[in-house]
Amino acid sequence: MKTLSIRETVLCASFIAFVAIGSLIRIPIGSTVYTLQFLATLLAGQLLGGRLGAFAVIAYTVMGLIGIPVFASGGGPGYILQPTFGYLPAFALQAWVCGNLIRTPAQPVTFKKQFLANLAGLVIVYGIGIGYFYFMSRFILHSTMSFWLMFWYCAVLQIVPDTVICAAAAYIGQRCYRAGLWI
Repeated sequence: MKTLSIRETVLCASFIAFVAIGSLIRIPIGSTVYTLQFLATLLAGQLLGGRLGAFAVIAYTVMGLIGIPVFASGGGPGYILQPTFGYLPAFALQAWVCGNLIRTPAQPVTFKKQFLANLAGLVIVYGIGIGYFYFMSRFILHSTMSFWLMFWYCAVLQIVPDTVICAAAAYIGQRCYRAGLWI
């Protein structure tokens, strides 16, 4: 494994903090509460690249699992049993995929490229997150909620705000690329 430079270490630590802070910022819209965690993980992949973006999100997840209360609902190893835990490994995979899609050498980094990569990341987060949510709710917590009702609440009702977050991350990412603020 390649050793991280001081710059890479500082930027990864900054994104670990950004993801942690983003998970704790709660924005109530109607009956739903949003956090900035998804935005932070998208930007981690975009600006750090796939490898370092995923590393930052994995480090954040490990910090939470060892008991540091950085998750939206606390922390500790028992968090694995939370229905929403599946979103955390999904965020790491999403950061890796988005970072690698954006950094294809043959094409310049554009808003459109970042937005489409973010939408691909959204599909990953929904697929893993909702799948884990359904499994834990249905088979561990013995919920009687159907998959389609869960899909309605976890995806259909969230798709517009999450698409706006994907666009915001692409816009911020594009501004950062123009300013040279990326690895």
